[in-house]
Amino acid sequence: MRSKLEPGERPLFWVASSKKDLLAMPEPAVRAIGVALGVAQYGGKHPSAKPWKGEGPGVLEVVEDFDGDTFRATYTVRFAKAVYVLHCFQKKSPTGIKTAKSDVELVGRRLKAARREYEERYGKASK
Repeated sequence: MRSKLEPGERPLFWVASSKKDLLAMPEPAVRAIGVALGVAQYGGKHPSAKPWKGEGPGVLEVVEDFDGDTFRATYTVRFAKAVYVLHCFQKKSPTGIKTAKSDVELVGRRLKAARREYEERYGKASK
């Protein structure tokens, strides 16, 4: 994270291994996801971001296809003062569009961890 934020920019925090997992993706996927996260930091929603099913409002995913593979990043904008990246992964479902149950459960656990960290850092979440 940069030491100084621009006016109107919320800080971006990475939960668990999400940053390492993003940086392990191919460079075009990293760039595309990074742009979408940057838009979120300024309160916007990138055209490639869509709601993440199962966790309610304020949890989004960015899907980026590259070289026949699909890469995803989930993040939350539920908190007024920060954006949290919850999980970055390559979709590996052998059939259909369904996301693996382990990835869905991991996002839920990391969202709870993000809420705890946010409340420790900023006080009770309000948004």
